Amino acid sequence: MSSSSSSFDLTPLGDSTSSYKPETTPDFPSQTEAPTVYVPTAAQFEAPPFQAFLNEFQSLSSTTRQGYLATLLAHCTSRELFFMSTRIAPLLKRDFLADLPIELALHILNFVDHPRTLSRIACVSRRWHALVQDENAWRGLASAYHFDPTLHGPCEPDADESDATGVKRPHIPQILTLPRLPQPPRALQPAQSSQGLFKYAWSTLVNWKRGGRCLRTHRIPVLDPDSGVVTSVALDADWLVAGLANHRIHVFSTHTGSLVRTLVGHELGVWAVDLVSRGGALDPSHSPPPPNNSGAGTTSTSTLTATTTAISGVPEVLDGPALLLHNRAPAGSQVLYPKGLDHLLPPSMRAALALDAQYPTILPAASHSHQGKGSREAGAGSARSDVAGATRGWGQPGALVVSGGCDKDVRVWDVRTGLTLYVLRGHTSTIRCLKVLHNRPVAVSGSRDSTLRVWDVQRGRMLRVLAGHAGSVRSLDVCGNRVVSGSYDCTCRLWDIDTGECLQVFRIVASGGLDTTVRVWDAQTGHCTAMLQGHTALVCSLQLTPHALVTGGADGRVLAFALPDLRVHTRIAAHDSSVTSLQFDEQFLVTSGNDGRVRLFDVGTGAYVRDITAPSETVWKVVFRREMCAVMCRRAGKTTEREDEQRRA
Repeated sequence: MSSSSSSFDLTPLGDSTSSYKPETTPDFPSQTEAPTVYVPTAAQFEAPPFQAFLNEFQSLSSTTRQGYLATLLAHCTSRELFFMSTRIAPLLKRDFLADLPIELALHILNFVDHPRTLSRIACVSRRWHALVQDENAWRGLASAYHFDPTLHGPCEPDADESDATGVKRPHIPQILTLPRLPQPPRALQPAQSSQGLFKYAWSTLVNWKRGGRCLRTHRIPVLDPDSGVVTSVALDADWLVAGLANHRIHVFSTHTGSLVRTLVGHELGVWAVDLVSRGGALDPSHSPPPPNNSGAGTTSTSTLTATTTAISGVPEVLDGPALLLHNRAPAGSQVLYPKGLDHLLPPSMRAALALDAQYPTILPAASHSHQGKGSREAGAGSARSDVAGATRGWGQPGALVVSGGCDKDVRVWDVRTGLTLYVLRGHTSTIRCLKVLHNRPVAVSGSRDSTLRVWDVQRGRMLRVLAGHAGSVRSLDVCGNRVVSGSYDCTCRLWDIDTGECLQVFRIVASGGLDTTVRVWDAQTGHCTAMLQGHTALVCSLQLTPHALVTGGADGRVLAFALPDLRVHTRIAAHDSSVTSLQFDEQFLVTSGNDGRVRLFDVGTGAYVRDITAPSETVWKVVFRREMCAVMCRRAGKTTEREDEQRRA
């Protein structure tokens, strides 16, 4: 039997020696491969068929061209359409800023309201980058954020031997017994442009909101917890000065955060310190002191009430209305007011006080608004005292500290050497408050003896006594040649420093105190213009500026009043207990409380921003400037001084 069969040859897939290849190319490129753009060569474009098509296309009308192109696109593959889109997109781009006049282009950039947007614009093209570099764009942005070069710019270094005021300072002889500290390093160079100013101010603003870096934390061991209380503090761009109840004064560098000096000399607790920043200029409204005071120690016999005997050339007065003691004089020797003590100083100390500086007859008008490193205010308000406790100098080469305390002495210190320049006596009880005038070597101190005394801290003499209070003088503040003092006799008095005249007496009933109210007085008439309410307990902290009044109370509340209408602008429940300290500027409000917290708020809205430090047992003082915040607190039973840096890294 025969049979027919058909057979099929099946080739296993694994044995195949050839791979499958499609006959046509897919329309879309592979997802794993980058698309290849076909670029015809110049020879292909110059071929006669293409030239014929171009000639025919150019001869068509606009409507016919559009129909021709639509028909052509309908017959193209996806790859061909992709190729055409890559060629068409650049042709459709148009730089509208480049086509506009430069004035209009810069005017458009002024509407940009955020620096991040302006930075992105600079990345578009070289032309746009050049437009963004123009000063007008960043100046407008700085104005929108209220950045002022005098307030938010980097600190300007002082000149070495002379400055713009024309004051020539002599070389300081190196004959001191203590090693001299080097000049503080120049933190930052001044901004050369509005863009540099804005970048610096913006980075500082962001650091305040997000948290800067802790520059240094100091823990000071004390035998008695009460003796480690920080009673007073002053801060400028170079130094942080803290007075303690244990009769010591600590000086820290704001650039490194290190403890560089401990000023020892007071016999009892220090209650008031003022930091006089280096540099500056003498106030042109007041005559400069004579450059040489030789012979100042000779005293006329007609002015003395007792016989004097010379001890190593220093006259000794047995008694008198006001005695000044100097640590460089022989033991027990005293000099009668008003001759001064500057003739006792060696040349190095005279140079530290700028006693031999050559002042011009008429200082330039710009010197009145010269800005020291401790304060950046200018203009009419520059005579106001600095809330951080610093004072602009009168041209001296280094910083000085003026302090007072329970030992009734006013002491003048040279920060760079740590030496006492003057020890001035006159008060008969504890000195509770002290201020130094801007650009003048004049200090005003208030005491529990119910008097204020005006001192010449450059020449070491007492100028006058301001008497009138019937109780302890607890606080004072200065503005120009005016000083206002508050006393436990329930009065405030306004004085003329140059004449000693009492201009006004404001009678008050615990204003800003126990009656939970804040009273506002007219300095011209002495009348109470407003009584502000809102606190439910003692009002213990207050700061006043031309635009706002901020108060803090024992109820933990902080109230902000807008001036001049005195309406309540912001109410803040800042702390769980009493507010111990507060300070604000045009951007931020910093408060501290007995609950051990230091908090940062937006001064415009009152919104909580962050806690500046970790909680502690209690916080005594907080002081800050635009780049630095110093916190004086107690932590783990020890006095802690913490410095936080907010400047750009």
